Amino acid sequence: MAWILLSIAGLLEIGFAYFMKSSDGFTRWLPASLTVATGLSSVILLSIALRTLPVGTGYAVWTGIGAAGTAILGIVLLGDSHSPVRLLCIGLILAGIIGLKLTSAA
Repeated sequence: MAWILLSIAGLLEIGFAYFMKSSDGFTRWLPASLTVATGLSSVILLSIALRTLPVGTGYAVWTGIGAAGTAILGIVLLGDSHSPVRLLCIGLILAGIIGLKLTSAA
């Protein structure tokens, strides 16, 4: 169950970054509100998952999902660079997340 909560927290972290960008420096009410809601929800779910997962693993997976997911979202929706080196780096982040999951005792 902790891994499911951690995965949802990571997805919310992606939403947090997207809505923060959309809020235009917290000048737009709805995206700013969604930034706060997704950020807070993400941290709460992370803290619940860390009750049973090792903190280093949990935090690294959470930030990895957020970083890789946000980079992919930026490429797909916001026109960010999709150079081969950038895609390779995203792949390495995802490989690290998978490796941490496979080697975790919890």
